[in-house]
Order: sequence, then structure tokens, then C-alpha cells
Amino acid sequence: MHDKLLEYLPTIAAILSFGLAFFTAVKVIADTHSSTKTLAYLLVVFFIPILGSIIYFSFGVNYRKKRLYSRKIVADSKLMEEIEKRHYSFSQKIALEEQEKLLCHSDMVTLLLNESRSPLSRNKATLLVNGEKKFPEVLKCLEAAKDFIHIEYYIYDHDEIGKQIADILMRKAKEGVTVRFIYDDFGSHGIKKSLVRQLREAGVKVFPFYKIKLFFFANRLNYRDHRKIIVVDGKVGFIGGINVSDRYINGEKQDGKLYWRDTHIKLEGPSVSSLQFNFLTNWNFCSGENIQADRYYFPILVAEGKGEDLVQVVAGGPDYPRSSIMLSYFAAIVSAVQKVYITSPYFIPNDSIRDALQKAALSGIDVRLLVPEVSDSKFVNAASRSYYGELIACGVKVYLYKKGFVHAKTMVVDENLSIVGTANMDSRSFDLNFEIIAVVYSKRICSELESSFLKDIEDSDEITLEEWAKRTRFSRFVDKVARLVSPLL
Repeated sequence: MHDKLLEYLPTIAAILSFGLAFFTAVKVIADTHSSTKTLAYLLVVFFIPILGSIIYFSFGVNYRKKRLYSRKIVADSKLMEEIEKRHYSFSQKIALEEQEKLLCHSDMVTLLLNESRSPLSRNKATLLVNGEKKFPEVLKCLEAAKDFIHIEYYIYDHDEIGKQIADILMRKAKEGVTVRFIYDDFGSHGIKKSLVRQLREAGVKVFPFYKIKLFFFANRLNYRDHRKIIVVDGKVGFIGGINVSDRYINGEKQDGKLYWRDTHIKLEGPSVSSLQFNFLTNWNFCSGENIQADRYYFPILVAEGKGEDLVQVVAGGPDYPRSSIMLSYFAAIVSAVQKVYITSPYFIPNDSIRDALQKAALSGIDVRLLVPEVSDSKFVNAASRSYYGELIACGVKVYLYKKGFVHAKTMVVDENLSIVGTANMDSRSFDLNFEIIAVVYSKRICSELESSFLKDIEDSDEITLEEWAKRTRFSRFVDKVARLVSPLL
């Protein structure tokens, strides 16, 4: 009997393996909306049957669909609807009054109003290039806080700048300022044992975003809080690609330290209310509190903005019905009539973004893409390389940044449209992580961001089609394989 069982064991194992693969394939087809991602998962499931199923159920299932939390912070939905109607009305009024600033991008304003409920408002925006420009401004604003400080970061390191900010937060909390701090449990795992305890003992309210218990098997690795937000008294806000870490601060002499190129933006005006809203939705989820929307937290209304820079803030995440960030990038590209300058450290575009870039370049628009020469992920680097050839063939100019590591996530479109935020140009930022960007309609900010981009180009090498065609077959094969599974990255 025992021998008989051993004889049929391979057959039984094969049947069970096929059954698991078939069941997983049905789940993939039924639950995955992206055809590219569906094919990638099917490839993994059938080529590595058991391990492929484990990978899918660990990392591929969007458990956010089970309503892990509500994005609403207002219990009275009628009140929220009334607020949104007022924002919509005021935004349309501003758009009509500021046609000269919007130029050909009025449709984008309407898109973001309808898709993201992102109001258009008048603000003062300040571009902050690299950590050495950002952190002095941050420290100054934190010191001036009177009512509350809200801070939300993907990476917060307990190093020199992390300690400086933490010292201010603890001192302010002792002075009576309400300090709320959200840190991503994966990106900032190094502060959990020491700094978090110190902050709480000083009166700072601290919570991790979506706590992780088993790192390797956690589906939650896919749904990280990649945002970098600071809100002070509801009047001043910061957003961009720069985390709290010494690595983002460059000195006059690097002494072998990697040069870190990144971009942030400071906002003053009604757009800070959008940062505040998105912070509080995550705070209510993380803390279990139920903070309501009132004038204390939202002191500046859309109608009260007085700055020269028009701003819309767009948030995205796996709990949103559509990829708002991707739609924002897509709309910006297709609205261009002169130029599109993109900086992205991780460039794995979906079909929509790739087609938009090709269409723009083939239409005679000056399209340029700046990416790192070497990424901090070899696999992502290979997947990114697989797109360069077809983009260059359509007229897109691709530059490899050589001075250090470029981590900025920015876009310049024509003379008056800029985007600065936390979102990379890849499926992880579009679909899996919680991201946020600022869409700025301002000739001044656009000019400053363009100047910064052109300066970065001087520290880069342009890829030519002839040079790219000389790569070995093996290199091209590796890039294609990486691209094939890139939807899973």
C-alpha cells in the first residue's frame, strides 16, 4: 500500500499543483484590472506554479478592496457634499478669472476637479531644490507653529536632521502645540524602538501607517504611505520627494558621499487644506480618532487665496476608484504644445503614459526624460532601460544623470504647468502606494523648475539611438525579461 502511494505521489502532486495554478489564474483574471499586470501574474503562476500562487496571494491581491478604512473624515456626508460644491464653484470662478495663467491647460483643471475633487486656488509656492534648501525652511516653519503640526513621511531616519526635527516636535508638544506624526511602518522601521517612544513621552501623538508584523509575507508591503507631508497651523505646507534623512543634504564637499538630487515645494494658501484633508484621512485610519472638518483645521478657504500661483493638490492610492496620479501625468503630457520635461528616478510607464510620450514627441513637441544612470534597484533599472529605445525612436530625448542619484519626481509642461510630488512614473506609484502631488500653474515656478532641469541635463549624458542599438543581445534580453514582470515590481 505504501509503495502504491509513493508510485502515485508525483501524479497527485502534479494534479494539486495544476489545481492551485488554475484557481490562482481564475482569481488573477477576475480581480486584476490591468491586462499587462494580469499577463505578468499568469506568467509567474504557470511557470512557477506553487511559488507563483504564494507570490500572488501575498503581494498581488488588493485587500484594500475589503474597505480597510474610509477616506471620509466628516460624519455628515451632506456637509461634505456642500463643501465640495462650494469648492467646485469657487474653482470654476478662479479658472475663468485666470485664463491667462492657465493658457491651454483649463481642461486639466476641470479633469482634476471632477476626478480628484481637487480645488483650484491662489497660493504662494516656493520651489526647494535638494535637502539643503528644504530643511532650513521646514525648521523655521516648525519653530513658528502656534496651534498644530502635522507630519507624515515614508522615510524618517533617526540621524542628524531627524533629531533636529524631533527635538522641535517634542519641545512644541510640551509648549501646548498639538503635534501629530504618521510614519510608514516599512520605510521608517528604524525609528520604532527608540525615537517613537521618546516622541510619545514628550506628548507627540505618533502612529505607524498600516503596521507590519511579518515583513516578508506581508501583503501590506504593497500598500505603503509614500507621501511626504508637513502642515503647520493649516496655513503652510510642504510636499515633494525629499524624505527626512541626512542623505538628502549635500555639502560643499561631499567627501565621497553620494550627491542626492531632489525637489520639494512649499505651499502657503488654500492648497494647504488639501494636504491637511489627506493627512487627516490617514490619521483617522491610523489612530482610530474621528477628527472632524472645521475652521480650526482648515483656516483658509479656497475663496480666500491671495497668492499668484494657482495650485491643485492630487492624492492617489489603492483605495481610490481610479489612478488619479496617472491621469494627472497623462493629462499634462497630452495637453503640451511646446515641451514636456520629466524627471523620475523609477521609470516604468504603463501603456497610457508611454503612448502619450510617443504621441507628443512625434507631434514635434520637445519631450525630454531625465533618469538616474544607475538606480538603487538593478531590476527596476533593467525594466526602465527596456523603454528607452522605443521612446528615443519616436523623438524623446533620454538623459542619464551622472552626478549622483536623481530622486526628484517633477514635470515641466510648456511655460506655465509644473508638477512636484512624491509619485514616481511607475505602477507602484500609480496603483499600489499612497502618493500626493502638487499641480502648479505658474510661469515663475515653471521657469525655476525648467532651469533646474536644464542644469541637471548638464550633469547627464544623452542616449543616442545608435549607441543604444549597440548593446549586447544578452543585455537587451535581460531588460525585456525585467519589463515582462515589471507590473509586479
